[in-house]
Amino acid sequence: MLTIIGCGNLNRSDDAVGVIIAQRLQQYLAETPHPHVRVYDCGTAGMEVMFQARGSKQLVIIDASSTGSEPGAVFKVPGKELEALPEPSYNLHDFRWDNALAAGRKIFQNDFPEDVTVYLIEAANLAFGLELSPAIKHSADFVFEEVAALIKQNIN
Repeated sequence: MLTIIGCGNLNRSDDAVGVIIAQRLQQYLAETPHPHVRVYDCGTAGMEVMFQARGSKQLVIIDASSTGSEPGAVFKVPGKELEALPEPSYNLHDFRWDNALAAGRKIFQNDFPEDVTVYLIEAANLAFGLELSPAIKHSADFVFEEVAALIKQNIN
């Protein structure tokens, strides 16, 4: 099973890029179904990421980043490089997808994917808004094509 998860906030301009790509991939799968590929829009819910990833052999997470790099830069990073145990908190909003990777591996053990890839797209604008910046649109198309190629590999 290949699971693809888009993360982000649709109301914060470029932060929506992971969700938008996931929605495009869901449409792609509606037209070309495959029983061993799942795509989820998990928004900002780290806990949902953990539960949706469970039982997958391969996991792809797509999200925006804000590192000060050039807007639109695409980083493809092994999940193990980014997983981090959550800090003690009483607020589930503090439990992000990087925490979900570490906690999911600890909780679900062999039922959690070993093969995890994270695509991060450097945001230009994280203010309130409903549109992606032009550079981020271009990068979103690139990541969509790369993940669609991965889906095709799983179909063949």
